Amino acid sequence: MSTAPSGRLALVTGASGYIGGRLVPELLASGYRVRCLARTPEKLRDHPWRERVEVVRGDVVSGEGLAEALADVDVAYYLVHSMSGGRDFASTDAQGARTFAGAAARSGTGRIVYLGGLAPEHVELSAHMASREEVGRILVEAPVPAVVLRAAVIIGSGSASFEMLRHLTERLPAMTTPRWVRSRVQPIAVRDVLRLLVRADELPEGTDRTFDIGGPEVLSYAEMIQRFASVAGLARRLIIPVPVLSPGLSSLWVGLITPVPPSVARPLVESLRHDAVAGEDDLARTLPDHGRIPFDEAVRLALRRIDEDRVDTRWSSAAWPSAPSDPLPTDPDWAGGSLYTDRRARYADASPESLWRVIEGIGGQRGWYSWPLAWAARGWIDLAVGGVGPRRGRRDPERLRVGDSLDFWRVEEIVPGELLRLRAEMRLPGPAWLELRVGRADGRTVYCQRALFHPRGLAGHLYWKAVTPFHGVVFGSMADNIAGRAEADERDAQRPSDGVTGGT
Repeated sequence: MSTAPSGRLALVTGASGYIGGRLVPELLASGYRVRCLARTPEKLRDHPWRERVEVVRGDVVSGEGLAEALADVDVAYYLVHSMSGGRDFASTDAQGARTFAGAAARSGTGRIVYLGGLAPEHVELSAHMASREEVGRILVEAPVPAVVLRAAVIIGSGSASFEMLRHLTERLPAMTTPRWVRSRVQPIAVRDVLRLLVRADELPEGTDRTFDIGGPEVLSYAEMIQRFASVAGLARRLIIPVPVLSPGLSSLWVGLITPVPPSVARPLVESLRHDAVAGEDDLARTLPDHGRIPFDEAVRLALRRIDEDRVDTRWSSAAWPSAPSDPLPTDPDWAGGSLYTDRRARYADASPESLWRVIEGIGGQRGWYSWPLAWAARGWIDLAVGGVGPRRGRRDPERLRVGDSLDFWRVEEIVPGELLRLRAEMRLPGPAWLELRVGRADGRTVYCQRALFHPRGLAGHLYWKAVTPFHGVVFGSMADNIAGRAEADERDAQRPSDGVTGGT
């Protein structure tokens, strides 16, 4: 990792976006002081690095706050562009670039760094790609030296282009696709993008030009789908290109199949109409490094948190992810893959200790405090398809520890008195967990229950939809009965024992 000269100040615009939110901690780790410009500073409050940066309220189009934000800045990262703007988004983007560049010149900023899109020359670009090219040109021609990095598909959880690839591949074992699936693309890992953005500040003083950046492989979009499927453990996808499907229809098709909004899908689809391959690799020669991450490894890193069968992702924790390719709590709802959740909560008129004893004693001879026939049937179905079945029981009738088998579950995490997390070992089209928690609210004990399922492929999505109608009976009654059992146990403990009184 590069190290910034002592005291060097970096300004990041677009810090609430995908790249900006991940660039800030990289700059901090490299020794920079960081200031963020935001139209709505409140959007940054959930970022773990918020207390380590200065935030200035401002707007690159109107110029509000730019003088304050750019004061004493050594390098300014311009990461603002429209993905789903209105009809005049291109003129708004251009005006923002001009206003920002002018303010940077007046403040004496040493360098501007911008991340644009990789597109071929001498072809008619989509409106969004043309706008990003125009922003890059404006910054390079402005008085302050600018470094413009142009990237194609960025591979990392939360990247819009990666999420579209993820959802299409996971949900469609067979697909008829527009001819843009044959387009050649040079994808790049988000870790490499962030590293190059930070290192762009190491270029010789006065460097004022555009650099193409990409990963080590050039693939068609269809090849990316097949390679993603292989890494994710999915069967090879059947892809049948069709000659006629406009970008508008393509974006509607993507919006129907995936949770990516059509307003976001359309610019992504339009950018794939042409090849997106680096025309040069001058940056690698100017700033020698140890190479770029191959596509398969970039996908593996983006999927790593789920592939390791760990549930501490953005869906269950607001903690800072351990790597730039992990999801952020502030990513859009459609980012980070699908995770289906069934949540239940019940007040229990019992002490937290009584509730915890019921939770820790679950399974085995005591059962699951739910519809016994449903649990038994699920266990026998699992046994019939080669799974562990329902009869493993538990090691100890009163105590659990991490790693214990518990019927067709495995204890993945236990915090005595607070949390029991079980990972399913039944045969399912995706990993599943069951969390049982003891909480407090309004001075009362609360039982919190959460079932989570990460579908793998279309079979996973269909499985969840098939079993959802039964959740009210299975999981609802389970929550009611666990809370009720704790209340009954507490009443029994408080009831005076029957005694025999003797007389003369």
